[in-house]
Amino acid sequence: MAPQWSTVLTKAAHKDSRQTSVRFEIRLTWGQVSPDGFTRNGILINGQFPGPELIVNQYDNVEFLVQNDLPNATTVHFHGIEQLNTPWSDGVPGVSQRLIEPGASFLYQWNANAYGTYWYHAHSRSQVSDGMYGAIIVNPASTEPTAFKAISSDATEIQAMRRAEDCPIPLVISDWNHFTSEEFDSIMINANVDDICFDSVLVNGKGSEICLPQDEINSLTNPILLPLLNGESLTAKGCLPKTLNTLLGDFPHNFSKLPPTVFDVCIPSKGPTEVIDVDPADGWISINIINAGTVSSLGVFIDEHPMWIYAADGKHIQPVLVDVVHVPNGNRFSALVKLDKPVGDYTIRVPNLGTNQVISGFATLSYKGSTHKIESKPYINYAGQNVTKDVTFLDDTKIAPFPPVAPARTADATYFFHIDRFGASWRWTLSGKESYGLDLETEIPLLFDPKSAEALNPNLTITTKKGQWVDFIVQVESPPFQPPHPLHKHSNKAFIIGAGSGAFNWPTTTEAIKAAPHLFNLETPPLRDGFTTTPTSGTPTWIVIRYQVVNPGAFLFHCHIQTHLSPGGMAVAIIDGIDALPSIPAEYLHGNGLR
Repeated sequence: MAPQWSTVLTKAAHKDSRQTSVRFEIRLTWGQVSPDGFTRNGILINGQFPGPELIVNQYDNVEFLVQNDLPNATTVHFHGIEQLNTPWSDGVPGVSQRLIEPGASFLYQWNANAYGTYWYHAHSRSQVSDGMYGAIIVNPASTEPTAFKAISSDATEIQAMRRAEDCPIPLVISDWNHFTSEEFDSIMINANVDDICFDSVLVNGKGSEICLPQDEINSLTNPILLPLLNGESLTAKGCLPKTLNTLLGDFPHNFSKLPPTVFDVCIPSKGPTEVIDVDPADGWISINIINAGTVSSLGVFIDEHPMWIYAADGKHIQPVLVDVVHVPNGNRFSALVKLDKPVGDYTIRVPNLGTNQVISGFATLSYKGSTHKIESKPYINYAGQNVTKDVTFLDDTKIAPFPPVAPARTADATYFFHIDRFGASWRWTLSGKESYGLDLETEIPLLFDPKSAEALNPNLTITTKKGQWVDFIVQVESPPFQPPHPLHKHSNKAFIIGAGSGAFNWPTTTEAIKAAPHLFNLETPPLRDGFTTTPTSGTPTWIVIRYQVVNPGAFLFHCHIQTHLSPGGMAVAIIDGIDALPSIPAEYLHGNGLR
């Protein structure tokens, strides 16, 4: 395995917040991978999967050179990085850059202005499902405040927490499929299904395909599914049966195009298990969790080790003590874990918390000096369901940013979005009027030509002005059931100021707050770049997010269930600050970022 990236810089180098330039180079190749014991082709980054960690310090100027030796074109997106004043490095083909063709290279340049946990991944077609991703850790400057005093008032404990934050342990969790992304997408389109069934759950690229007895699968079936199943059972892979039209939509399907292993046949395979070695003398560790998965909304639980969640999507929050943290696709959470248990090996459980499949992954937290696994009774079962009344799940709708920060009381502009299937089981819309097609990847980037036909299409592109406060009102339609959709907004974060069930019948948020103030929070709303909708079952649901336009450029707002974005098309482009768009450097306007 190729060595992980690192820099010679330490956090101490940034006591005075000086900027330092750091450079990373990656080479993308297509080769065999077997993370769960089954071998298939996938994307290797510097010869490894997942890609190596990118570790920088806050305020570093980052240069990220990509050499594309894949058989297909690609781009790289730095998920959660704001790209302040560098919108041409956001990595979305047809929006902020041209595709990086096979054999070509591209230089991304951006400033790590915000500390925290992020990740880089492919943003062309479904290549992230082939393993093109890796963690990004931006170590905070020493001037950044923390809320660790809410966890302990002991100075020694707080120092141990700060040391843990400075040396975090990335935990990249993901679902994994034995089909390549091209095969997977082709199967969905030809059979006209929304494929939500996977083979394994990986932790830092390691896992196994686990095949449970049917009786156990039946016992683990979420009770909420029983009326929908109408007497049927989950499949041998723990998946919803493909014939469940209430979930696939009322469209014609061709199930003969589905290979048996897509939904029905489970073939066990054994891969490696990730082991996280810790030294109890350190007192605390920080586990920084990233869901890089394609579809599955995953949870994380460590036997006998509660977690203090202290950051969400990179930004500090008021710490919350939980047993289980639910991590939707694309989301990140940082957790402080106290190492105060007897020396031994403890199981880390990563179940799918969505209703699409009963599936789970595992890793091991190993204390230094351990010689045996601790036999402990977990608080959750294989399906992520609590088995004791004492278990606490993170409620991420109530997390408050630290230091406290609040949005404007009113918005200057309001945009409505309507999530629904669009003409096929696998195709989606975010605007409610059109689907964001893959062909747009090859168009002239909106950033380069903000007056193009694509830029002027109100069904797929919205425009804002610099300084405006903007509301996105996202309604999820319900014919008759939809899963939660983990939405992601590129560029700066947004406040999640409201959510509810039923149709959003008001013209603006102001009227909605007057009519139903209990559904809104303008004092301590979560500040995120990921926003998960509420599942529907017979009635629509909605959320409202609010942000200020501070970073003119062309960006994307989309669902991070990979199949819903590509080939699904659940996306809308945003031209933020169209009245103040920056001049594009010549090396990006006409080239690949290299001078």
